[in-house]
Amino acid sequence: MDLHAKISSGEYSLEGTTVIKTVEMHTGGEPTRIVVQGYPPLHGDTLLEKRAYAREHLDHIRQCLMQEPRGHRDMYGAIIVPETEKTRSGEADVGVLFCHNEGYSTMCGHASIALGRFLVDTEDLSVFPRRKQVLFDEERRESKIRLHAPCGVVDVSVPCVREGDKVRSDPEREVQFVSVRSFAAATDVVVEVPDGLRWPELRVAGKSAVRVDVAYGGAFYVIVQEKELGFERVREGQVGMKRLDEATAVIKELVGSQQELFRGHGLAEDLEYLYGVIVVDDGEGRAGLGGLAEGRLGVCFFADQEVDRSPTGSGVSARVALARAKGLLGERERVRFDSLLSARRGGEAGAFVGSGAGAERVRVEGRAFYTGACAFTVEDEFSRAGFVL
Repeated sequence: MDLHAKISSGEYSLEGTTVIKTVEMHTGGEPTRIVVQGYPPLHGDTLLEKRAYAREHLDHIRQCLMQEPRGHRDMYGAIIVPETEKTRSGEADVGVLFCHNEGYSTMCGHASIALGRFLVDTEDLSVFPRRKQVLFDEERRESKIRLHAPCGVVDVSVPCVREGDKVRSDPEREVQFVSVRSFAAATDVVVEVPDGLRWPELRVAGKSAVRVDVAYGGAFYVIVQEKELGFERVREGQVGMKRLDEATAVIKELVGSQQELFRGHGLAEDLEYLYGVIVVDDGEGRAGLGGLAEGRLGVCFFADQEVDRSPTGSGVSARVALARAKGLLGERERVRFDSLLSARRGGEAGAFVGSGAGAERVRVEGRAFYTGACAFTVEDEFSRAGFVL
């Protein structure tokens, strides 16, 4: 189409702006906007330095892509970083920065699953210079990619099919990633909620405090049972999202201010902060967590109260590590984790499966799918920076 080509070439772009090309994917309904062309070079020797550079000098691009009218409040993105200190040392194949409505996250499981497929399927060496070094295991019918995220190296196994002399990802089988070291940071933390911050359901329950756990799976999460917040039957849709949003925002503020919870774990300072709050049901406290049959619900609010449509991959890593620390889960026991979408719609492709992978790491399985390819331009000053209502 002639107009599409003109827009893609930059003919309709304001002076000083660049067309950004992306590949669009979803994992369990959660979007990943993968930037493949048009993003400026990132300065810095390490991935965390490049992340800081993006935040300080290129954040207008994140805002443009994540916010309206090109994105929305719950959009999520991935910026491919071809070279990092880990790729130079041979420990990783490619790097990535994750971005959202607030800034840049340290880890993302749903995007790692999507990136696994994309990195196998792309033949563009300017995007993935080490693509030809990724080998296809004929017996297991999979390829492995070492993805350098800000939290560390994540090992991604991508199911593949051979078509002549080419290999492509197989959407009918689950991508797996093995997390960075995941652990319970604190258990049974009692959070006192000041009177002025108590939401109606907490008052009705006659409570002034909430008991939570804090765990890490590449990012820190508060994990709290719905009844602790004064809610019941979240899975059945008996609790409105606005009510959950209000309660989790308060919990995030109160727990996030307790910096001692996130320090002393051997992590870089840039990783020592609370990323999200996951509301779970009471089955999270039972031995085995319901296994593969039942499915554990998790509703995750992260960044600036984005709602994850997927079961939250790094959150699954944190929850498996927490269950292991509490003696509720064996090393290789597998558990199905549901989001509200997969729980209500019964979509197997939307659920994740989590299990211990040894050495304090967690294996997470899930499926991702392509939804499109875009060329984003800026033709007017009004929409240049993006906005969120």
